[in-house]
Amino acid sequence: MTDDDPDRGDGAPAPSRRRHVIRLAVFALFLLGLFYLVAVSRIVDVDDVRRVVAATGPAAALTYVVLSACLGAIFVPGSILAAGSGVLFGPVLGTFVTLFSAVGTAVVTSQVGRRAGRDSARELLGARRAERLDALVQKRGLWAVVGQRFVPGVSDALASYAFGAFGIPLWQMAVGAFVGSAPRAFVYTALGASIADLSAPLVYAAIAVWCVTAVVGAFAAHRGYRAWRNRPR
Repeated sequence: MTDDDPDRGDGAPAPSRRRHVIRLAVFALFLLGLFYLVAVSRIVDVDDVRRVVAATGPAAALTYVVLSACLGAIFVPGSILAAGSGVLFGPVLGTFVTLFSAVGTAVVTSQVGRRAGRDSARELLGARRAERLDALVQKRGLWAVVGQRFVPGVSDALASYAFGAFGIPLWQMAVGAFVGSAPRAFVYTALGASIADLSAPLVYAAIAVWCVTAVVGAFAAHRGYRAWRNRPR
């Protein structure tokens, strides 16, 4: 990058970006290491978590919301947490417990991402690109969060860390997570609640909702990719 980089907008000499690159790289490596330890090595036993929650009695639902939100932030798979909610609380209350847990995870991860990476991300983008990103976030940030929740195979926690680093406001993260997580919250919670009878109508309803959500998510992802490819340079 030259000293006359147009993205800076002021003609001032560009400062060294090495510190920002290193900071983002360390943050990414930390998240990848955490993902491996929790999601791959499975160092957290969700059965133990359920037993601890069940022992709290009347406060079990609230306890599970808090614990599940924190566990989701460290990459415990949301499907497992949702199924545990279904086992403990049934399909109705369990769905709301799962949903508020997902919102809690989105809030926690986006705030961590904002504090850890937003300044560095903006510095690497440059002033003008950062301003364009801010405008795009204000216009479409909420729907980006909702759409990501519909795309199968994408870690919600990892996406929320990235959304936070790119400056999506907290209210958009919370509302987007609530709306976008609703279908999958029902699906996995219902499956957990029906684990003893997989032929129950609730299971077929959950599978149908999952299929519809996956198709909508794949279509939205494809459309978004095409729009990105065809955008003006």
